[in-house]
Amino acid sequence: MKTFCGRANPATGALDWVEESEEYDYHQEIARSCYADMLHDHDRNEKYYQGIRAAVSRVKARGEKVIVLDIGTGTGLLSMMAVTAGADYCYAVEVFKPMADAAFRIVKKNGFSDKIKIINKHSTEVTVGIDGDMETRANVLVTELFDTELIGEGALPSYEHAHLNLVQAGCEAVPHRATVYAQLVESEQLWSWAQLQPMEVDGRKLLPPPAVSHCAGAHSVCDIQLSQVPPHRFTPLGPLCTMFSVDFSKPVSSAPQSHSSSFPAQSSGRAQVVLSWWDIDMDPSGSIVCSMAPSWTYPDPQSAPWRDHWMQSVYFLPVERRVAEGEELSLTVSHDDYSLWYSLQPDSEAPPCRPCCVCQAHLVWTRTRFGELNDRQRTQSYVRALRSVIKPDSVCLGVSDGSLLPIFAHMLGAKKVLNANSMRGVQILGIRPDQLSSTDLAGEQISVLIGEPYFSTSLLPWHSLYFWYCRTALVRLLAPNATILPCSATLCMVAVEFQDLWRIRAPCGTCEGFDVGPMDEMVQQSLDFRESHEAEPQPLWEYPCRALTQPRAVMTFDFLQCVPEQPIRCQGSLPFTRRGRCHGVALWMEYQLNDDIKVSMGLTRPVSEEGACEWSLHRKQGVYFFRSPWESSGDGRASVSYSFTFEPSIGDIKMDFTVASQ
Repeated sequence: MKTFCGRANPATGALDWVEESEEYDYHQEIARSCYADMLHDHDRNEKYYQGIRAAVSRVKARGEKVIVLDIGTGTGLLSMMAVTAGADYCYAVEVFKPMADAAFRIVKKNGFSDKIKIINKHSTEVTVGIDGDMETRANVLVTELFDTELIGEGALPSYEHAHLNLVQAGCEAVPHRATVYAQLVESEQLWSWAQLQPMEVDGRKLLPPPAVSHCAGAHSVCDIQLSQVPPHRFTPLGPLCTMFSVDFSKPVSSAPQSHSSSFPAQSSGRAQVVLSWWDIDMDPSGSIVCSMAPSWTYPDPQSAPWRDHWMQSVYFLPVERRVAEGEELSLTVSHDDYSLWYSLQPDSEAPPCRPCCVCQAHLVWTRTRFGELNDRQRTQSYVRALRSVIKPDSVCLGVSDGSLLPIFAHMLGAKKVLNANSMRGVQILGIRPDQLSSTDLAGEQISVLIGEPYFSTSLLPWHSLYFWYCRTALVRLLAPNATILPCSATLCMVAVEFQDLWRIRAPCGTCEGFDVGPMDEMVQQSLDFRESHEAEPQPLWEYPCRALTQPRAVMTFDFLQCVPEQPIRCQGSLPFTRRGRCHGVALWMEYQLNDDIKVSMGLTRPVSEEGACEWSLHRKQGVYFFRSPWESSGDGRASVSYSFTFEPSIGDIKMDFTVASQ
């Protein structure tokens, strides 16, 4: 049976539905899963093991047989911990069939098949009885159903059903409870991800449309590695508040609820953003705690455990509000069965409904896209470049999704601007560039073609080469000596050592004393299917890394010329200049706006002498992970050999890397 998969097509700027074999979707799920990250999370695993031992001991102390229900078993790790701790029997439930199969093999390999039953169902479909999936209800409930927002994977409905149908009253639960924390802050950086800010162009102020500035925005959580947002980037307006707790050992409700916390404002400022995370107590006394708090809350930030499967949450208030120091505030969190949202309001008022975007901008632009549009330094780079080419008789065409460049061109005095935002002097063309005709231009020719470039369908940095294809399609409509901005793009690379991101692709082998090799094998087989030969998008500002080579420009694409018919190839080698463990290669694009101005979608400043990298906050970079890390001595004797091929027919770049010593 075939399956249809969406795939960005840089040659058309569209999301193509490609027919793949039925194995493709399976391998995608496995290859891009974060199971390796969880297995490498020693803090999580250790705390679960301690909690399970304690729960089993409490049940045994009551003279009862220990029957465990493990919902979302994954590899079967927690069930094997339970049996090792003395459980009499475990029912391990896993809805994802590839993982259920892996769990079956792992349990068998570790010798627990007689004590653990793998059930390949959603927990709400599990039956209890003589002919059921479970012979009897469990008296220990073990789960790992959480995401960064705690409840986003349906934890509440699953617990609700389990208490009603699958576990005994008064059962032990691991974790025992979860607690959600929140802090109200002012942050120019984070708020720039929520609302379009006023900006200045050539001495004139450009204000966002009221429909956008007054919109509450999308309610979806913004999950990030908050440890990479240093405390000087925000101002706390209140203390860290305990918003609510859920006791998993008792019946749980998935009905909508609201909880409030009142406090005097610690300082005056603009209430904009709520930072939130949670922790889980593995035992009733709260002595075994697994916390998702960012590293800057620790006395020693270096001691904070790293994890990518659970991060921290950023929520944006529906409207910015000025508060005064000492003012009594009430922060309210509301939730349904899958999501949370925050508001700042008096206790006497009813909790607000879930925020909903009515301006459409929050549905079209991502959080980081808002941040990119609000980046003043970036805006000034484009304005300076436009100012150097815009003339009173300029006819400009903008080719980028949701771009402000055409508005800037109009404000700088262009005669006509097309395919841009709605304002006086700017005309919107609701057609693709390759469909544009001389009639649409009223017989005039394009003298300035402008793009950032940015396209919402782009996943990897070089997918924005769609701009080049648009330029090629418009060749007959371009005036002689027309200005193309940007005039070229360059693909850059650097070999890196990741501080932590390597864990998402590294095999685990043994986890807490259990052999999880079958899981490693399954992931590698899926990577070999296709994924190991491709780069993947990652926001590297969230994942610290160190450059082990010098950055290098490896391919340049000349936008002054049309897309060639033949492939463009390049190869070479990049010597290691720093000592470290190389996990792979980071890739990004840089755009030359004119002879003097360049904007980078990757490194935003030169690599430091120690190899520290500072990455763009707005775009994702490409990461090509090596199958095995390479130990670099930094003496230049070893190097990364690379080979790139740009295929004009598909608009994509094929790449290959090898590491070797001289």
